[in-house]
Amino acid sequence: MKKRLLALFFAALAASSLTACSSATSPSASETTTQQTEEPPQPPDLTGEWVQVNSESEDTYHVATITEDTITINWVMPDTKALYWAGTFEAPTTADEPYTWDSANDTEQTSTALLASSDATKTFTYENGQISYEASAMGVTTTVKLEKQ
Repeated sequence: MKKRLLALFFAALAASSLTACSSATSPSASETTTQQTEEPPQPPDLTGEWVQVNSESEDTYHVATITEDTITINWVMPDTKALYWAGTFEAPTTADEPYTWDSANDTEQTSTALLASSDATKTFTYENGQISYEASAMGVTTTVKLEKQ
């Protein structure tokens, strides 16, 4: 009788340890469903208006407007808005950051603008919710950082 009880005890112990092992390694039905329906990250939508967040002056800053295929940047000053950049825009196709694109200058627009960049191309970078690029005026170059409004 003692042997039977001891055997029964060990059988119950073995069965409970197998149950514990199997539940620890198998995902539950809700976890499996969540893993299957989770969508991959989407590319950011950069279209819209962007405003400079690192200007040294509250009165003078850059504002960019991005459409499907263009980026236009203006200097904003009290009572004045002047073109700084007009160029091409390539939307990101993945969610990978940083995202960088080279914009080709639309010289038809910028050639007559007094404060416009004369660069043939300008490199823009999107990372952590900001677009950055180098801007030069009167011999001074700075990195401009924009955030979407």
